[in-house]
Amino acid sequence: MGNLHSVSKALEMVGADVVITSDPADLEKCDGIVLPGVGSFRQGMENLNNLGLVETLNREIIERQKPMLGICLGMQLAARFGEEEGPTEGLGWLDADVLQLVPESDDCKIPHIGWNDVEFDEHNPLFKGIRSPASFYFVHSFHFVYNLNSVMTSTCDHGGTFLSSLSKENIQLVQFHPEKSQDIGLQVLENFLELV
Repeated sequence: MGNLHSVSKALEMVGADVVITSDPADLEKCDGIVLPGVGSFRQGMENLNNLGLVETLNREIIERQKPMLGICLGMQLAARFGEEEGPTEGLGWLDADVLQLVPESDDCKIPHIGWNDVEFDEHNPLFKGIRSPASFYFVHSFHFVYNLNSVMTSTCDHGGTFLSSLSKENIQLVQFHPEKSQDIGLQVLENFLELV
């Protein structure tokens, strides 16, 4: 939902052969899967269910361990549960919840829109060639709540610290928008292609 064109163009810029599809047969043929998204958790899950993609994504990403990058809403949908627009079951790939972002300071507005510094593990393959901290572009009102430190790869502060990326086996998830984050965002996408 929402950012397919900009994500596909950014991936093409770093050398990917991109297919935008909702056809399970195309997903079976792909070497890697990018699940982008802008919009609500509930709408995102409704779209995946209506398109009949949940079973295919589970098979390709969880069973076959195909490299996957989830961007913004695509990150959030990997959780077991989201509260946006009412309680909704997610894909359940991680034992995580997606909850309203509530800043501790009134100076921080919601939605969180714009550039913000991200602190990350420079040894993580997704951030190869980038110095921490680096500024990435965000657009979100909800955040991914997950407590397994071993897979957390970056955090951001917007009136309180929140998880901005994680890496678990073949799954890479980012809350920020690499396709809108200029050169460093393109580097993240290029690094994902290397994992593919």
